[in-house]
Amino acid sequence: MHPWNLEDLTYGRVKQAPSFAVGVLPLGATEPHNLHLPYGTDTFQVDVIADRACGHAWERGARVLKLPAIPYGTETNQMGFPLAMNLNPSTLAKVIGDLVDSLAAHGVLRCLILNGHGGNDLKWLLRELHRATPVRLFLCDWFRVGLDVYETIFQARDDHAGEMETSMGLAHFPEKVALAEADAGAVKSTRFEAVNRGWVQITRPWHLLTTNSGAGDPRAATAAKGEEYTRIASERIGRFLVELAASPLDAAFPF
Repeated sequence: MHPWNLEDLTYGRVKQAPSFAVGVLPLGATEPHNLHLPYGTDTFQVDVIADRACGHAWERGARVLKLPAIPYGTETNQMGFPLAMNLNPSTLAKVIGDLVDSLAAHGVLRCLILNGHGGNDLKWLLRELHRATPVRLFLCDWFRVGLDVYETIFQARDDHAGEMETSMGLAHFPEKVALAEADAGAVKSTRFEAVNRGWVQITRPWHLLTTNSGAGDPRAATAAKGEEYTRIASERIGRFLVELAASPLDAAFPF
């Protein structure tokens, strides 16, 4: 039982506990991850990172509360693959907004939205909710937290179900990984130079972009690499949670 994990807590413990300073809302997804990783990969990963980050913060005296992970995300460009489970951006925003309202009602006025799925593009939602809620909102894609040291751990950067995510799977849910079945993760370029260079953006239809939903070669993955990236990301996020919990909610916040 972790005292920061709402799923573990009883009402008796909640009644006796001092108030929580920060809520952490993990966002996952349900989608294919190449041929070898489970559909719950994004949710499993973000839940581990959230739990370890909250544990790091709790050990340093921060009253943080990890909420249950949302196991669905935006999958509009993955729907060409069977059983990708989509929440449209507006639907996901409504779910997050309702949960933020719940935090406000219970006096938790700081919240980190911890995102584990690249399709959950939510910066716009922070802007929309900025004046609509007393909860101070922050957004973090956990997989970007260690990009400055990424190449010291992994052979190359990849996009989806490659070396990094497979290493996370081998570290945290190895019984669900079938690495021997993996596709090499090759991706196609579009017919437009401006899109390929990043000057023009599109939403990518993954059934055309990839062969089996993987973008990046997973075969160099190891559990040790996954543990190292987990350590770096969770410790950095944990330090931020300590700072956030201690910061007064004055008129100048967050400056």
